[in-house]
Amino acid sequence: MSWETIMLLFFAGLSAGFIDAIAGGGGLISVPALLWAGLPPQMALGTNKMQSTWGTLMAVRKYAKAGLVSWPQVRLTVLITFVSAMSGAWVVMSISNAVLKMIVPWMLLCIAVYVLLSPSLGKTAAKARLRMGAFACLAGSVLGFYDGFFGPGTGSFLLFGFVRFFGFDFLHASAATKLVNVATNLAAILMLASLGQINWPLGFAMMIANIAGSQFGSRLAIKHGSAFVRKAFLLIVSVLILKSAWNAYFIN
Repeated sequence: MSWETIMLLFFAGLSAGFIDAIAGGGGLISVPALLWAGLPPQMALGTNKMQSTWGTLMAVRKYAKAGLVSWPQVRLTVLITFVSAMSGAWVVMSISNAVLKMIVPWMLLCIAVYVLLSPSLGKTAAKARLRMGAFACLAGSVLGFYDGFFGPGTGSFLLFGFVRFFGFDFLHASAATKLVNVATNLAAILMLASLGQINWPLGFAMMIANIAGSQFGSRLAIKHGSAFVRKAFLLIVSVLILKSAWNAYFIN
């Protein structure tokens, strides 16, 4: 593999870590980069999980030190997403993800429009619309399976779910999203590693970049608060809509 390719993957990991730490969706940068480098789809997904986990874990540590992680409120969601993600990672070995690639941009577009038309959403904590168990079962099972099966965009979907249905502000939702993402990534790694679907050298190289990007992103989110995360969320989701739509509909 050429040095040019390695450098591209390094910067993809850096960008993905930064974006993931704030609003999720970094996989829509790192997964296409790994596919471009010539990895088979399943191995690209496995390597992406490996490289992103440690950056996400560092972001969780920074959010926790700032007092933004509430383990009792999200532990059931973490458990259910872990099990569901492992199932999704097992299924991905036998099913094409082409349909999901075509659906993702439309799902992201719906979320972006809703957030844009709801200026007060996520500015402050609000009353939860779903009980903890209901949210954990719904979001945990669906998004956990999706993250193990395909993954890109999961962080954005989770962040929106924590704001809209669980009553978190955007900053606390971002912290909770990172904690859940660690669980789904670890589950997918365990399954895909057992099936030989991780390129460890590339994963480690991108991991270093991802950690650096996540540290910078989480520091900005904590410093500037929910208003910044909301704006970053809308910007990032808008870019991800264009990126995922281009990948799904215009690149064979």
